[in-house]
Amino acid sequence: MIAERLCAYPNLGSMNHVRDLSPGQVLWLTPDPDTPWISFYAPSDAPAGFPQIPYQDAITAAGAAVDAGDIDTVRSIWNNTLAGMFTDEDTLRAIQQVVDAGDPDALRQLFS
Repeated sequence: MIAERLCAYPNLGSMNHVRDLSPGQVLWLTPDPDTPWISFYAPSDAPAGFPQIPYQDAITAAGAAVDAGDIDTVRSIWNNTLAGMFTDEDTLRAIQQVVDAGDPDALRQLFS
């Protein structure tokens, strides 16, 4: 309904990792173009047979950690799970910089 009201259907869902919104959650409508984008469904260069469910579970867990302000958990999820699922070196480097910086707003854009 939000997408329809904002004339953003069907693209609104691709702008956020959260599919169901609850009161208090943040819906990003103007993402920072300097922050890399992580698709909720799979890395852009994912090969056939990519483990989509573990990837989405890790994205969801990282988003929950960001929303809780637990930057250390976000870093752990990225370093121990998600980073190994990306193969493009430029993408890896850009995301790693955001994760290392620990900026909550940038991390929300990546994972929430």
